[in-house]
Amino acid sequence: MSSSQEDMGCWAAETRSVAAKPIVLVAAAALVDTDGRVLLAQRPEGKSMAGLWEFPGGKIDPGETPEQALVRELKEELGIDTRSSCLAPIAFASHGYDDFHLLMPLFVCRMWQGQVTPLEGQKFAWVRPLRLRDYEMPPADEPLVALLRDLL
Repeated sequence: MSSSQEDMGCWAAETRSVAAKPIVLVAAAALVDTDGRVLLAQRPEGKSMAGLWEFPGGKIDPGETPEQALVRELKEELGIDTRSSCLAPIAFASHGYDDFHLLMPLFVCRMWQGQVTPLEGQKFAWVRPLRLRDYEMPPADEPLVALLRDLL
């Protein structure tokens, strides 16, 4: 079997094995402060993946762009104001969980107004890029860590 035939076989098998799962669109931000640290938020008790650390953000509502969703979520969760023009897209995560498939664009944000305040009771930490791996994260976030470390 040639490599192209093997590739086709792998492709066909993968296509057949993918179950229909809802796609959940989430936008996330790597907030970077003036010292070059990245903000991580800990998922609170009662939510799925409680205790894991993640980049702040949230679900994209119907009719919203990822940037609009992030501006809204950062205000609701952290009490800060930013603008779409302050969000630079750098990567995305595509990850299959048991019940859904997550598609998450990641933006870097270095400019906002207000003091970061955990409005939903979550813990947060400002982390140097080289220390991001010290925080246990959801599987979708993990591949983004190396990219951020190299970028920042």
